[in-house]
Amino acid sequence: MSTVVLLACTGLGLGALYFLVASGLSLIFGLMDVLNFAHGALLSVGAYAAWWAATDGGTGFWLAVVFGTVVGTAASVLLELALIRPLYVRPRDQILATVGVGLALPALLMGVWGSDARPFPQPAALSGTVGLLGATVPVNRFVLMAAALAVLVALRLFLARTRYGLIVRAGVEDRAMVTALGIDVRRAFTLVFAIGGAAASLGGALAGLYFGSVNPSQGTGLLIFAFVVVVMGGMGSVTGAAVASVGVGLVQQFANYYTAAGLGDLSVVVLLAVLLLVKPRGLTGRLA
Repeated sequence: MSTVVLLACTGLGLGALYFLVASGLSLIFGLMDVLNFAHGALLSVGAYAAWWAATDGGTGFWLAVVFGTVVGTAASVLLELALIRPLYVRPRDQILATVGVGLALPALLMGVWGSDARPFPQPAALSGTVGLLGATVPVNRFVLMAAALAVLVALRLFLARTRYGLIVRAGVEDRAMVTALGIDVRRAFTLVFAIGGAAASLGGALAGLYFGSVNPSQGTGLLIFAFVVVVMGGMGSVTGAAVASVGVGLVQQFANYYTAAGLGDLSVVVLLAVLLLVKPRGLTGRLA
């Protein structure tokens, strides 16, 4: 029983990390029809910014997380303004450009700090464990779950209750009409990119807590599963991404423990294939 509880909590923590990455990816693609392959690089930027702030910067853990999130958000806005905005009507060029950025940023991080993993400082309050139904569970798993839940609630409120959320949704349906009403859709789209980058960089900062270290390719590895989550949840559905993240994290952890090592990744691919055969548009296939 204790093993099942531990695996479940670890799977939920990993699923929470996937959701932090996938939520921004789903939001950007669902609202703006931009397939951002540089999203994983933004996670790495947030992770290294948080690591630098916690080590060389001498800040506390939470301030380091805030710093990493801010830096990743700024990088996301810069990416949208300088690269994505001129290519909104050229989707093929968007893909090539974001793939290039996705390769260049990790290479830049590798050139500055090397390719070896850097230990991420663990605050004393989050490095311990708690007892749950006979299992000893690391505290940081619950931190990731809480962060993912907060991001989910915030995104749903943004889309349903805020002016910019409604503008973005309307702009996706009929951009010309919204522009004719005198509303600057471009500003709303930049805000969406900023929110997506903030979620990814927050995931990067907390990934250091989960894995205990950061490395330049960390974002690329997590991006693969984030794409799986987005497809499973339904393109553009934040809620679907949350549900899919839980499923992917749990399947991966249980399969890795009860079968041969490495079969967890294969199990996720099989789960994706079965789901798409049953529901080709994913779990929800809609926004919100």
